[in-house]
Amino acid sequence: MVETKTQLNIAVIGAGYWATSAHIPGILQHKKAKLIAIQNRTLSKAAQIAADFGADLSFDDYRTLIVTANPDAVVISSTPNVHYEQAKFALEHHKHVLLEKPMTFTVAQAQELCELAEKNNLQLLVSCPWHYTRHGIEARRLIHQHILGDIKMISVLMTNPVDKLLKGINTSPTHGMNHAYLEPGKGSYSDPKIAGGGQIYTQVSHAGAYLSFLTGKQPAEVYAKFDNDGSVNDIYNALNISMENGALITLASTGATPLSVRNYEVRVFGTRGILLLELWKGTMVYYPFEGESRHYRELSEEEIYPDRAPVINFINTCLGLEENGSPGELGLAAMKIIEAATQSNKTGKPINILQTS
Repeated sequence: MVETKTQLNIAVIGAGYWATSAHIPGILQHKKAKLIAIQNRTLSKAAQIAADFGADLSFDDYRTLIVTANPDAVVISSTPNVHYEQAKFALEHHKHVLLEKPMTFTVAQAQELCELAEKNNLQLLVSCPWHYTRHGIEARRLIHQHILGDIKMISVLMTNPVDKLLKGINTSPTHGMNHAYLEPGKGSYSDPKIAGGGQIYTQVSHAGAYLSFLTGKQPAEVYAKFDNDGSVNDIYNALNISMENGALITLASTGATPLSVRNYEVRVFGTRGILLLELWKGTMVYYPFEGESRHYRELSEEEIYPDRAPVINFINTCLGLEENGSPGELGLAAMKIIEAATQSNKTGKPINILQTS
């Protein structure tokens, strides 16, 4: 947390599909935040978004916004290819930063941003809504307080219907959202030069961060295979991961699934119990080796994916009211998995992250 302020002036850089769907509505609902400026590569779009959402200033250049509008904090929801340069510029100019995932293109870039935020005593938050569900927070507590014992294995299955986005096929309405203010720009998900890659960058960036969120541990080794299904981007990912404490992880992920049957299953196996989470279904069950099982109260539809939670926590953290629930280090952990998995898929060999760090 930082020194308490009475109001946080925020600017949004890269205002598009996700910013107008989640971040900006979250800013507007917070009584101690003020949206002061909008940036979009197209100035007319920036001006329209600013007018529609009540910001006074609009820009097509993020540097001019940061210097001229002088916000306390920025939300960066641009395409991944410019995350690093925009976040670095903001941190160098002493602005708190909420950064969309994937955090960057490379581990080195993510590491630099984390170090810069720490050096300048700034908040750096990576937007991962699943870090804010009560099931996720309780699962982390059970693991950190050793209630499950030593964590030996975690199994993750993550599917989400984004394969058409990754292949560059028209997907309106995106993610089944019938009332999106803006649709993603052409190539935002399908051009590797813009998005970094396919499923590994778009979705495993969630799961990779979640592993360290739950366990508090860093990935140590990754072996991975991808299937592009005829695309320039990976559509199917299968990863074997070893964490620094020796825990074994299997992570399978694909963007090729109907919306009605998407999965995000996390199975945590400890020496004293097993924890079963269904993140898209909002269920969690704890099975101790001794004693009765516990079925946690199901999440409501609104709680399953709390898309405004990251920016609300970001505001509160910058105001000194809460702890950072999704610090940049979790995005860095995800980038370690993404980078190693991509390298492993190319070489056919396991990648020892600890030796390359």
